[in-house]
Amino acid sequence: MAGSTGARVDHTVTSGTFSLDGQTFDVDNNVWVVGDDTECVVIDAPHSVDDILAVVGERTIKAILLTHAHDDHCRVAPALRERANGGSGAPVLLHPDDRPLWELTHGGPDATDGRLWDVDLADGFEIAVGGTTLRALHTPGHAPGAVCFHAPDLGCVFTGDTLFQGGPGATGRSFSDEDQIKASIRARLFALPDETVVHTGHGPDTTIGAERAGLGDA
Repeated sequence: MAGSTGARVDHTVTSGTFSLDGQTFDVDNNVWVVGDDTECVVIDAPHSVDDILAVVGERTIKAILLTHAHDDHCRVAPALRERANGGSGAPVLLHPDDRPLWELTHGGPDATDGRLWDVDLADGFEIAVGGTTLRALHTPGHAPGAVCFHAPDLGCVFTGDTLFQGGPGATGRSFSDEDQIKASIRARLFALPDETVVHTGHGPDTTIGAERAGLGDA
């Protein structure tokens, strides 16, 4: 999908596992790359650096934006950071409320080989890339630091695991809250136009209007 600015959305699916609370599941994750022919940002870094870099191509990666820190969304973020831009690197951005989840996968700064992300995301944070702008919307519930990225020029929002086709993301595991995710969706995502395309962390696209109708009073 391309916008009037020349920016576009590219996409791949990578396969691997998700582990939390002592259980592991096979999963397919969407990876979204937003930018133009020169520069881009990568949204989420699940399972394979090579698969992500194949979508990026020769473009400069301005940032690696994480919707949250479940391992199937951030597992290869440190490796992608190191290999980005021919080895010169790119910053990883994450909301600090997701530090407990990040440390389950990568450890803290005092752990052996433990490394944190580079830049804290906050509600309203904006990043310009390829002539368009993405704005972070803090949407806790699936995870405490869950963030969606709204690209108004492109008519879309990248929701990670906050909102899917068919409703909210899962909240049955540690660090999640069902009432909170529904409140986040209603306050932050349902404030967007109905025609806004929802690019999710797993599975097919939907729209804000379709999910507004589906959530109803649940």
